[in-house]
Amino acid sequence: MSTFTILLGGDLIRTPRLDQQVEGSRVIAADAGIGHARLLGLVPELWVGDFDSVPANLPDDLAAVPRRTFPTEKDQTDGELAVAAALERGATSLVLAGAFGGKRADHAFLHLALALRLAEAGTEIVLTSGAQEGVPLLQGKASFDFADRTLFSVLGFCDLSGLTVTGAKWPLDRVQVAFGSSLTISNEVKGRLEITLGQGRALLLAHPYPLPES
Repeated sequence: MSTFTILLGGDLIRTPRLDQQVEGSRVIAADAGIGHARLLGLVPELWVGDFDSVPANLPDDLAAVPRRTFPTEKDQTDGELAVAAALERGATSLVLAGAFGGKRADHAFLHLALALRLAEAGTEIVLTSGAQEGVPLLQGKASFDFADRTLFSVLGFCDLSGLTVTGAKWPLDRVQVAFGSSLTISNEVKGRLEITLGQGRALLLAHPYPLPES
């Protein structure tokens, strides 16, 4: 398996779980995502984007990262271009670090939809802010290693059928969930979380670490 970490421009905090997820991976930064390289102690092998939001005062090793430059007016976001570069280099597993939050809600939504498309094409993928973690749910059963009392939601991108959730405060057994329903929002892990999906497109969004106090 070839794992790449894609550094995106959304919110990110460093946690032991995130360190474990990115350990030993190859790294590509998307424009402002290069700023997270300092936080995580990583040096990307490639920096992709139009470079309209480059952080100030980058250390020499990050400023020297090879760049792949694109025009500001283009058909793909810097994040999608960085993912494409990773796939070109043989990525079979992706960690999208900085996939949530930030100044652009539209970009954050794109990362969720992109993750589903990539997972359906066979790429293992996790989206993370350090505090929050997203994993696409494909048809079949999946198990997760979140600690007891971890808050999680199942986000449906269409009508869901045959949804079973075990190892949770509020288990579900082969239920139908209408698109836009809040039935699967704000559950809690209780034991070993397992989710089975019969049909539909969904994403698990969990909160393995509390958000930092403001």
